[in-house]
Parts: sequence; C-alpha cells; structure tokens
Amino acid sequence: MQNVDQYYPASGRVILHVDMNAFYCSVHEAEDPDQYKGKPTAVAGSVEMRKGIVVTCSYAARRQGISTGMQVQKALRICPSLTVIKPNFHLYRKYSNAFMQIAYSYTPLLEAVSIDECYLDITGSRQFGTPLEIAEKIQRRIMEELGLPCSIGIAPNKLLAKMASDLKKPNGISVLRLRDVPNILWHKPCNEMFGIGGKTAEKLKKLGIYSIGQLAAADERMLTEHFGVMGSWLKRAGNGIDHGVVNPEREQSKSIGHTTTLPRDVVGIAEARPILLNLSDQVARRLRKQGLVAAGIQLTIRTPDMKTITRSRQLDAPSETAEDIYKAACDLYVRHWRGDKPVRLLGVTSQGLSPKEEAAIQLDLFDYERQPKKESLNKAMDMLRNKFGENAVLTAGMLSDTHSSLLRNHKERGTSLQKDNLGRLERDQD
Repeated sequence: MQNVDQYYPASGRVILHVDMNAFYCSVHEAEDPDQYKGKPTAVAGSVEMRKGIVVTCSYAARRQGISTGMQVQKALRICPSLTVIKPNFHLYRKYSNAFMQIAYSYTPLLEAVSIDECYLDITGSRQFGTPLEIAEKIQRRIMEELGLPCSIGIAPNKLLAKMASDLKKPNGISVLRLRDVPNILWHKPCNEMFGIGGKTAEKLKKLGIYSIGQLAAADERMLTEHFGVMGSWLKRAGNGIDHGVVNPEREQSKSIGHTTTLPRDVVGIAEARPILLNLSDQVARRLRKQGLVAAGIQLTIRTPDMKTITRSRQLDAPSETAEDIYKAACDLYVRHWRGDKPVRLLGVTSQGLSPKEEAAIQLDLFDYERQPKKESLNKAMDMLRNKFGENAVLTAGMLSDTHSSLLRNHKERGTSLQKDNLGRLERDQD
C-alpha cells in the first residue's frame, strides 16, 4: 500500500472545503435531466405577481449573462430560453443531507456551514489515501450517487480551503498551501478574500490597500486603528493564516425566523393575521425541531417603497408554541403599525434562544395543566408534517374564507425562502 504519511504535515491540519456547484439548479437537473440537463435554468421566488429575483442559476445560464440577484424579468429579456423553476427546499435538504453523508464517511469532523457547503478535517483520515485522493473520491461519489457537481479545496486551514474551492468551478479540485499564497492570492483584489465584503474593501481602498498582497504587507497597528480587532484578522487573512478549527457541533442558533414577500400588499391587522399565524407556526416548528425555546419575538415589516422596520418584545415566559409567538407578533403589529398603511413583506423571528431542558419555563396553574396536551398536539402535528408535507395540517386561522387565496399563494412560494436562502444573495451561489 502507498505510504501516504508524506502527504500530511508533521504538525498542523489538512482541511477540505466541499462546495456544491449551482446547487439548487443542479438538484433539479439531477431529478429531471431530460428537462433541465445542460439548459439555462434559474431558481427564483414569486415570478407571476412580483418582480422575482434569481436565487441561483445554472452555468449554462451564466454563460448567457444571467447572475444571482438579477430580476427575473431582466433575466428573461437577456435569455428568452431561460427556464425559471420554483424553489423546492424539501428537495434541496434531501440532497444536502445525502452529500454530507458521503463526506461524513471519510471523517467525523464535518462542519456544515450552509445547505450546500461543509468543511472536513481529514488530518486523521490517512487510511483513505492522500488528501487529493480523498477529495477525488468524495467528488466522484457525489457525482455518481447523486448526479451533482462540486468543487473541493484542500488546504492547511479553513480560510485557504474556502479560497481554494473557488479557484476551479465547476467540478474542480484545488490545493492551496501557505507557500502558494503569494503567487495565487496576492494579486487579487481584497474583496475576493473570503470574509471581506464590499464596504470593508472600499474602506481599504481609501487607505491605499487594493490587493490581498498589499493587505498582507500593511501595518497591523494601522489596520486595528481603522477596523478594531478585525484589523488583526485582516492582516492574518492576507497572509493566509487562520486559526479556526472544524467544529462538528454547530453553534446554537441566535435566532430563528421566517420572512415572506407577499404576492400582494396587505392592509390592516385583519389581513396580516393569517400570514403572521403561518410564519409563527413555521418558527415554532423549527424551535421544537432544535429543542429550543424563545425568550423574545421580533416583527419585520417592509413597505412597498422598500422601507423596513423591526420591532421586538419579550415573551412572558420562554416558549416554543405558535400560539405564544403569534400573539406577540400580532401585538407588535397593532402597537407599531398604522392600520391603513400597506405592507409588502412580513417576518417573524424568535430571539433569546436557549435549550428547552435548560429553560426555567414559568407556568401558571392553567398553563401547567394544559402543557402536556399542548406538547402532545404539537408533536402529533410535527409528525404529520414530516411525513406528508407542510400543508398536511393547517389551523382554522390559516383557512379563513377571506384570506385562503392569499395564504395559498403565500405558502406555494415558500415562507422560508427569505430567511433560509435569499440571504445567500450576498454571495453568488456556485
């Protein structure tokens, strides 16, 4: 057997970053290759009643000039043959779990950072071959078993592994060592360094720092004067240094929320109630799934002219129930929003999260007597939805005659689109 120890550093770590390519579109192509394979496609939210936004697009579409964040109407003008697909997050989660299971079979040190990417610490995985051989095996299995392309970066730390996975797309494998940083990264502009956004890059330009190489050579004291503690990180990042470790235990969520852009503007609490109830129900379900309770609730409202306000309040006691979240959301709406002003977007977010078993839930006598029944009902509803889908159980408030059409359109467009995925528009999903 080949001696692979020579490919592993005597000290330090070997990190892989697995990044799925055009993940959502690739999933649809894998599910229905006859309809989508090799064709320009884009996944977007509401198209019929709003100016939808491209969440991601296939590489065939990118070659036609389509990009993430583009309005669907503009994308269709550029590429009339573009196929626009409604998002299917149940399907995406299914494929996400599948590719991560493949990666997990090579090391238990797997850190999932989003639905389509993860870090692997393979320092102790010599039995599977060299780092390059392990990356090739993972990439090949994901393609053969799932029909999905991915790019993989190999490096001594997470920062460089992430940067390496971006070097060859789609379906590439790249090695980026510390000694490679000057030749491969230093000529690139600062905004191409993972972790440096547009505002930071503009601020660096005002300091005369345009490239990663200039950042690496910059005076650390000057950087900390302008960026605080982040200045030291910027200096290290420019030199390819990162001390972060692959953490298989995901950091506990600081908040859980759902936001939806409505198919038509709503006016007044009567029209907002079924939407708030549905959002609260989904937030509560995610809390229960993660074994968490919330101490506070935040309401997000956006107007047709794109102005956004947020208001929050504490709950009387930490909770995981849709009822408590819904009551708080409605209270915030009535207290802070004028009834005759139209609303384009609504969001409900739970805050101050803590593990349920650690929370001292204060219950009065009536709630204490009802609690076992409420928990049994919630458990039964969650089981039904897990098996038959989100629409398997609806409350009466979600089915009011006045608002059933609005709610149906709202549910079809995916309530969790904004919270779980539209935030990803800040980076082009590859």
